[in-house]
Amino acid sequence: MNVVVCVKQIPDPADPGALNPDHTLKRDGKLILDESDSYGVEMALQLVDAAGGGEVTLVSMAPNSEVSGLRTALAMGAAKAILVSDDELKGAGALDTAKVLAAAIGRVEGADLILAATESSDGYTGTVPEQVAAILDLPSITFAKSVEIADGTVKVQRQTEAGYDECESPLPAVVSVTAGVVEPRYPSFKGIMAAKSKPVEELKVADLGIDGGIVGWAGAGQEIIDVSAAPERQAGEIIEDDGEGYAKVVAYLDDLKVL
Repeated sequence: MNVVVCVKQIPDPADPGALNPDHTLKRDGKLILDESDSYGVEMALQLVDAAGGGEVTLVSMAPNSEVSGLRTALAMGAAKAILVSDDELKGAGALDTAKVLAAAIGRVEGADLILAATESSDGYTGTVPEQVAAILDLPSITFAKSVEIADGTVKVQRQTEAGYDECESPLPAVVSVTAGVVEPRYPSFKGIMAAKSKPVEELKVADLGIDGGIVGWAGAGQEIIDVSAAPERQAGEIIEDDGEGYAKVVAYLDDLKVL
């Protein structure tokens, strides 16, 4: 069982975010593994263990040859990683990201399953896994809360508002997992030390056969004109109960047309 996991390396959410002059998020410092992707990594490791053999390969796209987040996932137990890092990808949107990830996944021989988070913690588009599946012409199941592999088939409990749907698909397939699918392990000291020597193949856009003129700002179909802070919440109205406070509440709700 060979599983590919799409992982994103993001600025530490604990640090205040900053923007570049072009209104994009600054990513020139140390990046960490997106917590949402740690669930996909753990799920992949458990599936490989259950299959009795195979390996987990990570695929990521990040600036400045950043591998800190990848090393965390490698320390968890992944075997190797592919990193696409290229200045031509500055300003890349969700579709550009999907094209790059799909091309990188295509370099992994014998991939039985591709896992991803439902969405990243710094983008929240929730579209990349489905775009990757479409580009690779593979079936896709989203919002998996449970994943099992049996007889060349992936069986998924797909989270819904009313509970879950039971879905099946032949392999290979793309599955996006929710945060509750498993409990990610903490990297051990042994795993951290071993991760330092695990291979990380770094590629450029040209290595993937993608024209740099159609990705990033060069091929963007959008432009960020301005970014402004969200308005601060205004203080609510305080009603002091003088024995008739209920009437004031009723009148207030009536004004809002909720009664």
